[in-house]
Amino acid sequence: MLGPSPKIALFFLLPAFVLLGAWVIYPIVYSIWRSLYDAGGGGFVGLENYGAIFSDPSTLTTIRNNLIWVVVAPSLVTVLGLIFAVLTERIRWATAFKLIVFMPMAVSLLASGVIFRLVYEQDPDKGVANAIITSVHDVFASSSGYPGARPRENDQAPVAADQGAVVTKQPAQAGQQVMIPLVGLRPDALPDDAAGAKQASATPGGLAGTVWLDFTPGGGTVNQIDGNERGMPGITVEAVSGGAVKGTTTTAPDGTFQFAGLPEGSYEVRLPQSNFSAQFGGASWLGPALITPAIIGAFIWVWAGFAMVLIAAGLSAIPRDALEAARIDGATEWQVFRRITIPLLSPVLLVVLVTMIINTLKVFDLVFVIAPGSVQPEANVIALEMWRVSFGGGGNQGLGSALAIFLLVLVLPFMAINIRRFRREQS
Repeated sequence: MLGPSPKIALFFLLPAFVLLGAWVIYPIVYSIWRSLYDAGGGGFVGLENYGAIFSDPSTLTTIRNNLIWVVVAPSLVTVLGLIFAVLTERIRWATAFKLIVFMPMAVSLLASGVIFRLVYEQDPDKGVANAIITSVHDVFASSSGYPGARPRENDQAPVAADQGAVVTKQPAQAGQQVMIPLVGLRPDALPDDAAGAKQASATPGGLAGTVWLDFTPGGGTVNQIDGNERGMPGITVEAVSGGAVKGTTTTAPDGTFQFAGLPEGSYEVRLPQSNFSAQFGGASWLGPALITPAIIGAFIWVWAGFAMVLIAAGLSAIPRDALEAARIDGATEWQVFRRITIPLLSPVLLVVLVTMIINTLKVFDLVFVIAPGSVQPEANVIALEMWRVSFGGGGNQGLGSALAIFLLVLVLPFMAINIRRFRREQS
């Protein structure tokens, strides 16, 4: 007989068996046993904890979120990894590109969660995501708003509030000057380009006026422009006659506006409600509606580089003569990619997809760190719920153990797929 005896082989394998039993087999067996008992571990409840998984609304939310994760995250990671891998074959700076995309893998998931918690901050001055969105929005639409600004509520005020808008109390004739004083804002809330308010010069046949912040600390004359009061730039002003808008203009830095070419007649000068809505501040990434997609985005940022490296290795192993033969036969690049590259890459793509599915089922760190406490129930996943009900204040290790076994059952089929594939490659 060649080689060492089975006893010697068993002797060397014994430490691995001991560690495997202590770290894997025993925790699984104990979790199964513990899941059959109540929260304190003193009362046998049978399968009641497993029934609670499918009857408790919060636990059903975690299952729904995990289903979203399994369907969306692995597919996007695989597709992006494929796109990045193909790009690295066609660009000169492929090494730098791979380094940049793969770099998040060097960061722990906990640190990645902290990074994206800052990225998703609501304030555009702090959150990168909303800073980008608001910058793009401001290119196509004005974000100048004066939330809280309003006219004075007395008989002497020349303007009044009307369903969120500000309108003149008396109709104005062409050639007149319209004064629109507003209050309700601090002087430092005005834009930096706001200049000292001044009266507009009415031209014959035109309609002019001034919109300004009628507030002077320590005094000042009501409904009149004082020396240190500033205009309100960027406000949309409409000239309305017979219920229809006949002209639209915008206030200058000193608050003046001018309508030219208006037909003769009387007009109601109106500041639309849009002037007094809050400035566009981006999306509420950490709110209940977007929290799960936001965390999935962080997951993709971390794992796209991993998928790219595996798929790029698979691409490099594809025989180039098969691709060249297809091109010589007249196939387009898209046909070569769809009919040759993808089929030859399918084993690698399956590995990436299954690995990502297993990772999404076990995701914990990103959800725990990124989701604020107020919306964590909406973003909850099975792994986090397992920790929460067992150690995070729930104090129910029976239900937590049942969730752990349920998660194990979900992961086992995908582990079996990988094992079958490994055996098929070795045979």
